[in-house]
Amino acid sequence: MAGYLLKRLLLALVTLLAILFTSYALLRLAPGDPTRSDMLTGDGRQGTIDGKSGALRVNTALREKLALDRPILTGFLRWLKSALRGDFGESVTVDPGRGVTELILERLPLTLKLNCWAILLTYLLAIPIGVGSAAHAGGAGDRIAEFLLFVLYSLPVMWVGLLLQALFCEGGRFPVFPIGGGIEDADALNIWQYQREQIRTFLLPVLCLAYGGFAGLSRYTRGSVLQYIHSDFVRTARAKGLSESAVLWHHAFRNALITMITLFNGILPALVGGSVLVEYIFNLPGMGSLSLLALSSRDYPLQMALFTFTGALTLLGILLCDLLYMAADPRIRLTR
Repeated sequence: MAGYLLKRLLLALVTLLAILFTSYALLRLAPGDPTRSDMLTGDGRQGTIDGKSGALRVNTALREKLALDRPILTGFLRWLKSALRGDFGESVTVDPGRGVTELILERLPLTLKLNCWAILLTYLLAIPIGVGSAAHAGGAGDRIAEFLLFVLYSLPVMWVGLLLQALFCEGGRFPVFPIGGGIEDADALNIWQYQREQIRTFLLPVLCLAYGGFAGLSRYTRGSVLQYIHSDFVRTARAKGLSESAVLWHHAFRNALITMITLFNGILPALVGGSVLVEYIFNLPGMGSLSLLALSSRDYPLQMALFTFTGALTLLGILLCDLLYMAADPRIRLTR
């Protein structure tokens, strides 16, 4: 096991380096960069500069700072050297002068809270519905669930978010929920008022995030359980006199967990990057909106820090899935 983990960690490091170099190269090769602006002051902040020579001088200094005047490989190695020391640089367009690590840590809690609730809701609803549909496959309940889940899965997130906002947010037809932006004057609220505002702020975004994954996961669960529900070991369990619920959950569903675990490897990166549209629609200052700002303003240091964070979480999710395979099925041994 130790040898396997060491090999996987080394492979993950090589893979992460390849991801980061590819991301950096694509950023450099894409047209435009944050230095080509005549609205930069001498300290790198937004402002007005008199004369073209002043703008050229500032842009040249910023290009040298970001190593944009160097070859791609040289610039990447310079960035990597700083990143290995824990220095991911400063933002140049989103919030000029602030460290990108500080920006990420400032917005990370809101995104984690939003996505954790969405993932919890998805699994709590999807697994029982999927197992129940498999147990009554072909019945009226299964067909109704299949139709409703198909409709949910086909609805675009952008359309659903805008519809929920138009119906239930401030200024809409039924103005029950705030338009977003976080909780104002949180320090002045008692614990119950704060929890109420939390629900009002996050309920619609969580529903918007969860419905698509819930619909898809339910069908995957149903299909996985159906593969085993008529197997010999399930019939043997029934012949021993076990209840139908014990047969479903302790025998059929446990073997179907392999498929569920495979789908799980995308959860960790989704925790920080899976809510870009939802955060934008509901005006939530989280990692998704930060990623969108970094992309639209070509903030290279911030983009590279986000690529590093998301790539590391993706590789960690894959490794975690391998360990969960062994926990779900003791016959699996990780030796290569």
